[in-house]
Order: sequence, then C-alpha cells, then structure tokens
Amino acid sequence: MTAGSVMAAELAEQPEVLDRLVRRHVADRDQVAAALPGRPGSGALAGTVLLARGSSDNVAVYGRYLIELAARRPAGLAAPSIHTRYKADVDYSGYLAVALSQSGATPEIVETAARMRRSGAVVVGITNEAGSPLTQVSNLTLLTDAGPELAVPATKTVTAQMLAVAAIAAACDPSLVTVADLEALPGAVASLVADPAPAEEVAARWLQARRLVVTGRGLAYAAALETALKIKETARVHAEGLSSADLLHGPIAALDSHLPVLIVSGGDRFATDEAALAARLTAETVPYAVCGSAPGADLPLPAGASEVTAPILATVRGQQLALAASLLRGLDPDAPTGLSKVTATH
Repeated sequence: MTAGSVMAAELAEQPEVLDRLVRRHVADRDQVAAALPGRPGSGALAGTVLLARGSSDNVAVYGRYLIELAARRPAGLAAPSIHTRYKADVDYSGYLAVALSQSGATPEIVETAARMRRSGAVVVGITNEAGSPLTQVSNLTLLTDAGPELAVPATKTVTAQMLAVAAIAAACDPSLVTVADLEALPGAVASLVADPAPAEEVAARWLQARRLVVTGRGLAYAAALETALKIKETARVHAEGLSSADLLHGPIAALDSHLPVLIVSGGDRFATDEAALAARLTAETVPYAVCGSAPGADLPLPAGASEVTAPILATVRGQQLALAASLLRGLDPDAPTGLSKVTATH
C-alpha cells in the first residue's frame, strides 16, 4: 500500500457519504426540532453549547456560527476542563448541548456530555460510531454514517459532521439551510475530488515553507482552522489557523516573504476585507493564495455554492492541500508519527 492511499481513498468517498446525509437531512432536522429544549417559563431555547476536540472542534466552530445565526440565541464552545478538572456545577437548563466525537469514545467529551445532561441540557451527539459511549449519554444521536475511517487524519467524518451540524441549525430555522442548497453539495464535492491539481500546484509552490498561516472569517473560519490542522498533522508544517480579523490585531506583523498565507474566502459578505488583506500582503511581499469561488482563485470552489456549503467545499480543498504537501515531503499522511485515531484526553 502506497503512502497516502488510505487518506486519498477516504477523501474520495465524501460525495457518497454526503449524499446519504443530504437524503437524510429532513428526517434529522425534524427529530432535532422535536427535541429542542426551552427555558423554564419562556419556552425559548436558552442557547447552544458545542463540545469537541481536534477536527471535531473545528466543526464546532462552524456550528457556533451557523446555529447562532439560525436560532438567534447565543451559541458558544464548551471548555471540557470546566467539568472534568474543575468539576464545576453549571446549570444547563434550557440549553442544547451538541457533543461531537468521530469515535464517540473520547473520555472527556463523553464525561462532559453526561454532566451537561445531568445539569439540564438536551444533548445531541454527533458521531460515526453507533453504540459508542457518546450515544449512551446523549438524548439524541445523529450518526454520520461515513463508514470506517482508517487514516489518522479525518476527512469524510469531518465534512459529514458539518452536514449533521447543518441539520441542527435547520431545526432552528429551515430557511437558513435549504434542501436545495444541500442537494447540490455532493456533486460539487465530486467535482473537487476529480480535480486535485490546484492543491498540488499550491503545495509545490510552498514546498520549502516550514510555516503557514491559514485565515478566514465567519463560517469560513472553521475551514481555515481545519485546513491548518490537517497540514500540521500530515505535512509537519506549523500551520496556524486565524480569523482574518485577529490576524490584523497583531500577528500580521510576523508575516514575511518566507511565511505564506492561505486566505479561505467567506464570500461576498467579506470580499472587501479579503481584497484589502490581499493588497496588504502584496505590498509587503508576503506570498499568498486564495481558496474560493471568485475567478482566479488558486484553490477554486464551484461557483454558486451557498454560504452554508462553501465552508464544506473549502474543507475538502484543505484536505487535498494537506495530502499533496505531505506526499511532496516524502511523508505518509495515513499514519503521522505520534498520532492515533482516538486521542484519549480526559
């Protein structure tokens, strides 16, 4: 078996996996809607907290934006140590807790989800493993149904989790996540899978780079974080994922001609900001590339993708870039040194 063949095969399975979830979307949305909690006395959802680590945590960032936009109630990321180390007694009455774990077996995610449920939250678990510990502590489980994932870097389970999160957002506001937008997604991903050349070209261009910044804003921020993580895992390049707003608040001073920047486009809403950033990088001779649907993008995305699905497409491009960068460096992305499929944090 050649280096990277498992990761490449699982990356290529994503259109089929996503198609299954798209066809299941309405059923998933409706069962989440039936389970949504309300605040005592008001009947309204108090808020949402998302619980995850690793790649799932990057999906949780996507969910933080999407669910808050849909529910119009606060959404945020949980700090598992509050529960597993500080043993804090937190009241989650009226809250939705979304716990994400590909294996469903990460101890701190399972323990924290169980504590949240005992404290009043309705827990929706998102996992790839039926019968896993996470399913046993959740009120409701959305299975990603991606099939076994053997490569250590997660690919198909990540984008599947993103679609599961979209179903939760749709339970709060079906108009934000439309079936029509989702139905176009598997075909759009298939077009990317069939066209790895742009990612290979960018990887070759930046072959000598030992550092990289990946930046995006809004829903695209999640794709930037996940791309940075994949590159760190597979290519041993210190890639840092940053909000483009945070980049301007100090870190941009560290950029130079040896530190490339990948801009993950957030679409029309952020186009002016992205153009200003690109102009500044050019003026300061900082090499950069763009992942987006605008003409001339280095990592092009299909035109017409919705704001909800574009980050999923960008995540796939990021996976391709990580795979290509790893192979060009003579590494095996299927089994990065020192990593395992399940990280047993507590």
